[in-house]
Amino acid sequence: MPWIDLVTLLAVLEFLGMVVLVGRARVRYQVRAPATTGNEHFERWFRVQQNTLETLIMFLPAFWIAAHYWPAMWIAPIGLVYLVGRVLYLVGYVRDPRSRTLGYLLSALPVVVLVALGLAGAIRSML
Repeated sequence: MPWIDLVTLLAVLEFLGMVVLVGRARVRYQVRAPATTGNEHFERWFRVQQNTLETLIMFLPAFWIAAHYWPAMWIAPIGLVYLVGRVLYLVGYVRDPRSRTLGYLLSALPVVVLVALGLAGAIRSML
């Protein structure tokens, strides 16, 4: 399952990159820790990071469970769509929060598909 491992590590690296970007935004917009508000542009970066954390906690287990029941070559591309969606979400949200829809859909839909595949695989294995 090296494809699953690779996509998992890319998801973690992507999130680490967002952590760095939020740290840079904190300095740029002079929002001192522990504050998370005070500058709209900083808040956009921060919300992207937090939303990514919220989706990552659903994505990873759904990704691993689906990969347990289905071929990795089917599941890994779904994970890549999630990763691209997160980048598009970041770009859209930082530019204008109203333009985040495509990125959100491209990261939320893979999670739904992976949950469905995981459920189908688990139920199929019990029958």
